[in-house]
Amino acid sequence: MKLKYIFYTAIGILSLSSCNDFLDKVPDNRVDPSTPDQLLLMLVDGYPAGNYARLCELSSDNIIDNNSPDENGVRYNLQAFELMDDEIYAWDDAKASVDVDSPSAVWETCYHSIAVANQVLEKIEQFKSEGRTFSGTDLEKLNAAYGEALLVRAYNHFILVNVFAQQYRGKELSASIVGIPYVTKSETEVLVHYSRNSVAEVYEKIEADLQEGLKYINDSYYETPKYHFNKKAANAFAARFYLFTRQYDLVEKYATEVLGQEALVSQTRANTYWGVSFSNADANKYAYVSAQSPSNLLLLPTNSTFWRSIGTGNRYGVNRDAAKETLYGWGPTWDDTGYVLHPCYIGKLYINGKQDYGVYFLKLGELFEYTDKVAGIGYTHIVKTEFTYEETLLARAEARIYLGNIDGAVADLKVWDDSRKVLPANYPFKDLTKELIQSYYDDSKTYEATEYDPRPGVFDKLNIDEICPSQYTLTDDKKPFIYCLLHFRRIETIFDGLRWFDVKRYGIEVTHKIGRNRVETLTPLDPRRALQLPAEVISAGIESNVRVNVNSNSGSGKMIPYAGSYKVSNKQ
Repeated sequence: MKLKYIFYTAIGILSLSSCNDFLDKVPDNRVDPSTPDQLLLMLVDGYPAGNYARLCELSSDNIIDNNSPDENGVRYNLQAFELMDDEIYAWDDAKASVDVDSPSAVWETCYHSIAVANQVLEKIEQFKSEGRTFSGTDLEKLNAAYGEALLVRAYNHFILVNVFAQQYRGKELSASIVGIPYVTKSETEVLVHYSRNSVAEVYEKIEADLQEGLKYINDSYYETPKYHFNKKAANAFAARFYLFTRQYDLVEKYATEVLGQEALVSQTRANTYWGVSFSNADANKYAYVSAQSPSNLLLLPTNSTFWRSIGTGNRYGVNRDAAKETLYGWGPTWDDTGYVLHPCYIGKLYINGKQDYGVYFLKLGELFEYTDKVAGIGYTHIVKTEFTYEETLLARAEARIYLGNIDGAVADLKVWDDSRKVLPANYPFKDLTKELIQSYYDDSKTYEATEYDPRPGVFDKLNIDEICPSQYTLTDDKKPFIYCLLHFRRIETIFDGLRWFDVKRYGIEVTHKIGRNRVETLTPLDPRRALQLPAEVISAGIESNVRVNVNSNSGSGKMIPYAGSYKVSNKQ
């Protein structure tokens, strides 16, 4: 199968020097780089233009089907943005689209990025074999290109294995789980047959590339470091990688390289986003993805219609329980503020066509690149905040819980919580303490299902010890802190796709109500947790993911600000 081309043409990168040049391109048609500067420029094209978030969010419990009846029997008759959304939400194989956000787009763009990285690495080897030597700045640039290429290759394989394979389950169990092809050479033939490595092999190769690449990452030669694997982004990736393998001591090590020994609210988006009142939607969305925000560690300009899928009056949205457990419900320190949601979202929420269809905020903001302004046509982009200070902070908090450092974990959770209290107005927040977490997230109590209390949905059965056995087990005394951590992670990473990875890591059972009377439940080891490979990839001879018969119960818009009341009318 043809995964990539040996010859290279840069597609360009979004620039953040001003709002107007977000979508400026840096063209480069050279196919035979001969200097370290040219290798660095090649790697501009090493970051995937595909966006896995839409696939993963639709697969997770962050999205609901508005056409299914709620507890009062109310349902709607809405169309999905496209048929692929119906397929992904039902955990069916996606065959309806090869366009942006599709499995085909994620597969193709990730392997394209891998191809770029491989060509850079091969050119460096060629320089060595030819006896070419570099010194001074050129040597530093060559080493920087080497490190970045390894990180790019590792990262893209990491995304592919987590989307298209089952969750990592430790070295022994993962050795028998089918992963994805780990590609380390450029193609020199038109048709090449690829075999899928095991998940264990893929993770071993990712770790090898990651560890080698970390030695050489150098921020000095990037014009816009946050569009490359700079040092903080590389360490954040390492922290996430080891979180998935449950090597919590290494999570703490690499996360601390990003955060410092004591995390700081000033390094979050508290002052650049939550504490700012925006006069219009454009200012809002540009602020969230700004390279000047200390929160953003790696920004990825992607081609995506995700906003149109869940923000323009379509069938699927963040609504009902999904909203209550993320954007539109209470939490431990904000349930007595007098509002139905965290006050940080006041003035920042938008609705999915109508208030009844769900909400979102402008992390999901679309940037439109016109190719013909008269005809009104062009390309849809979303800048993905792939690694952030806050997500790395929560990774360290999770590691500390399993390592038994509860006080350290609470300190990190408190920084996350405090970052969303820096607001244009004052609200009666509680202080996040160890005792409050233990009380609020006590799953031994019975909680009545109320309109805004997320806890009935937050207390999922967690099967992480069965999914990925580890010396660090989830004991009862740790559970309140893990429930808090997963609740905060779900809020923090909404629209990123990472909730789906958490669902897989923890073996959380997810139920989707589909249409009038179909119900699908995804059990902890359901084979559908690995998305099916693109049809064209299977046709080219790569082994497909296993599917089994599953019984089911069958029978261009605009952004609209949320205009409803934020206040609690009758707190239960």
